[in-house]
Amino acid sequence: MKTKSEIVLDWLPRYTGVALEDFGQYIILVNFGNYVKQFAKLHGVKVAGKNRAMQSATADNITIINFGMGSANAATICDLLTAIKPKAIVF
Repeated sequence: MKTKSEIVLDWLPRYTGVALEDFGQYIILVNFGNYVKQFAKLHGVKVAGKNRAMQSATADNITIINFGMGSANAATICDLLTAIKPKAIVF
């Protein structure tokens, strides 16, 4: 069985379509995809992971992630973010 550390290192990119080194150190978690689209448009960046469970966009060391609906998804993304050890996470 894999350790939690090994799992999150693998699953964060799988859920988001983003390489670990491409995440910002500051994370905004949302449950509505339009927020990610608006953030990307405002900063002139692309939405990553359009074919994944959790779309995101990164600009200026900030990554916004749409975790979808439900407390289970919120808990999952919080666990997965331990792979990158962000400086701050805001819901």
